[in-house]
Amino acid sequence: MANVEIWGPQGHDVVAVAGPRFSVGKSPDCDLALTADAAVSRVHAVIEEMGGGWCLNDLGSRNGTFVNGDRLFGTRMLHHGDEITLGKSRLVFRDQNGSGGPATEAVAEPPALTAREKDVLVELCRPLMLGDVFVQPATVREIAQALFVVDAAVKQHLSHMYDKFGIEEGEGAMRRVRLANAAIQSGAVTAADLHKRSTS
Repeated sequence: MANVEIWGPQGHDVVAVAGPRFSVGKSPDCDLALTADAAVSRVHAVIEEMGGGWCLNDLGSRNGTFVNGDRLFGTRMLHHGDEITLGKSRLVFRDQNGSGGPATEAVAEPPALTAREKDVLVELCRPLMLGDVFVQPATVREIAQALFVVDAAVKQHLSHMYDKFGIEEGEGAMRRVRLANAAIQSGAVTAADLHKRSTS
C-alpha cells in the first residue's frame, strides 16, 4: 500500500494513501489535512490511482505543487521516494510494491539529415500513406521523378542514409523497406510530413 511521510509545521507523520482518489489540502475535509500550514490551499492537490500506479495533480493551488524540486504542470506519475512540496510541508511518497514491471525503453532519436535527404526519405515513405498492408516503399525511379533529379542522385542519398540509420547490406528492395520502417519508427518521417508534401 502507498503512503506519504509528512514533514511540516504540524510535525512528522505517516499516512496511508487510501482509495483511488486522495485529496491533500488545508481543509479538514481533505483526506490529508495539513491544517497547520497556512501556505497550503484549502484543496491543494490530489493523488490518484492510475494504471497500477499513482499520479499527482495540482488543483490550481496558490503556491503550486513541486515534485523533486520541479513545479508541477499537469499530471505527474509518482515513484517511490518522490518528494512532494506543498506550501511549507514536505511529503515523501512511499510505494515499494507499486509501479512494477519493466522500464519503458527510450526511442532512439533519428540521425541528423540534410534537407535533401529528408526529401528523399519522405518520398521513399510516401506509398505507406496508402494504408495497404503489403505496400512497398517507393522505388529509386519513383523518388527521382517526384524530386526531378536523376536516379544516381537518389541512390547516393539512400546510401548515406543506410549508413546513418545502420541499415546493413542486403537486397535493394528489402533495404529500402528497412530504411522506411526505421524512418517512421524513429520519427524522422511523420504522417504530417507525408500529408504536407502530398497536398502542396
